[in-house]
Amino acid sequence: MSDKSNIEWTDATWNPVRGCTKVSPGCKNCYAETFAERFRGVAGHPYEQGFDLRLIPEKLDEPLHWRKPRRIFVNSMSDLFQDGVDDQFISLVFATMYCSPQHTFQILTKRPERMLNYLKEMSSDPDGYCFAWAHEEFGSLKCGPQVWPLPNVWLGVSVESQQYADERIPLLQQTPAAVRFISYEPALGPIDISDFLKSHGVIGPKKIPHARNEHCKIAGCKHFEPLDWVIVGGESGPCSRPFNIQWARDVVQQCQLAGVSVFVKQLGAKPFLHFESSHHEERPGFKLHIEQMQVDRTFQLKDRKGGDMSEWEEALRVREFPAVNA
Repeated sequence: MSDKSNIEWTDATWNPVRGCTKVSPGCKNCYAETFAERFRGVAGHPYEQGFDLRLIPEKLDEPLHWRKPRRIFVNSMSDLFQDGVDDQFISLVFATMYCSPQHTFQILTKRPERMLNYLKEMSSDPDGYCFAWAHEEFGSLKCGPQVWPLPNVWLGVSVESQQYADERIPLLQQTPAAVRFISYEPALGPIDISDFLKSHGVIGPKKIPHARNEHCKIAGCKHFEPLDWVIVGGESGPCSRPFNIQWARDVVQQCQLAGVSVFVKQLGAKPFLHFESSHHEERPGFKLHIEQMQVDRTFQLKDRKGGDMSEWEEALRVREFPAVNA
């Protein structure tokens, strides 16, 4: 666990799981894999096995010893809901979070279906999955009132394009959580999430929003909750893919119109601007007039990750956190 993090939207990281596997294009240049593989074969190093999946039971109780409240990114070097992490270990992670009410835990996954299924099952018996594990593992430690879903746990999904927004966000919206968020990083294409920023009542599968998406059609679903928070970021690193600043402009505007908190993390190593607009006008006696404008511009930023807000246009200098009831 690190009590300080360079990730702008969190304060610390906690990694009871190490290593992961790639599941979508956003994983291509994984920073965690790059870091871990540097130490493969280094005897005694935490990443001696590189980015191979490992469960680290001795790390489970670390947040319990942190008195000062922190936002903690859970498994910044892994994915809690990947295959190979069994339900029992996930329950122990939730037990730790339950017994650390002074902290806020941020869980981010690219496997929302597993998260949904686990959380739905846990919701039917949180005592068996979370509270009982807490008392068994941590004895008489005061863990606070038994409230479910845990108010100090935020659940999120990574979405790098419209395809993965359409697949992953509806599953997140059905997952029991105090706060739901998305990380649009690395942003690899434009996305429209305006519909996901609103709640949707559901009577039957044919009335589910984004019905074109088969992932929405989960048996027993009654309601789609709106998102609470959106993180935006371009890709950094030597193999970074380009990031169109217009994508960030659009998402920030969508969030502001919906009253949803948005956090612009960075513009990445290769920001550029490509903007198109068309003006259509039709007057009596005249044919339709179309005027089209295109803007293409690349940016050379001093900050190699594009994370220095002083180099951004003012409209993107937004770093908000979701409002959370105590």
